[in-house]
Amino acid sequence: MPLLLIPLLMAGVLALWALLLPLALIQRYRRGKLRRRARAWAAAINSALLLASALVLLVSAWVLDHWIALALAYAAVGLALGVVVGIVGLWLTRFEVTPSGLYYTPNRWLVLAVTLIVALRIAYGLVRAWQWWQLDGGAAHWLVAQGSLLAVGGLLIGHYLAYTFGLWRRSRALGARA
Repeated sequence: MPLLLIPLLMAGVLALWALLLPLALIQRYRRGKLRRRARAWAAAINSALLLASALVLLVSAWVLDHWIALALAYAAVGLALGVVVGIVGLWLTRFEVTPSGLYYTPNRWLVLAVTLIVALRIAYGLVRAWQWWQLDGGAAHWLVAQGSLLAVGGLLIGHYLAYTFGLWRRSRALGARA
């Protein structure tokens, strides 16, 4: 009898995820455009961890290049575009030097654009999964079409890498107190 509850539990978790995903994306946008204090040590740690993430992405894409055509190219182009978007994001960010430290406010339109890219990629993945399930296709056919996932991942990692590195440099240059 308990084994019969497993599919119900899985369906419940899937339904909960589907209900909470829009809320999570809205919260991501709302929190992403808030004014924050720049802390040099936090930006340095984030930059180092994002650099490690970028390296893991490129190595993973290199390995996946065996199964997904141009996987490394998708990841590298996404990473390069993300760095460009991160630099543009730094130019659009408003910085304020106060007696208590350096504060910054990210550009709300760029935050919205990044959030929409994530939302659209999730929606695209769900549509492709639905189509694959309806066609009862093989796993290889589904896997070949996942290069865009690497590009979006590279875009996000590149954006945040350039943004946090620039934030770290700006906070050190302006002498922000941690």
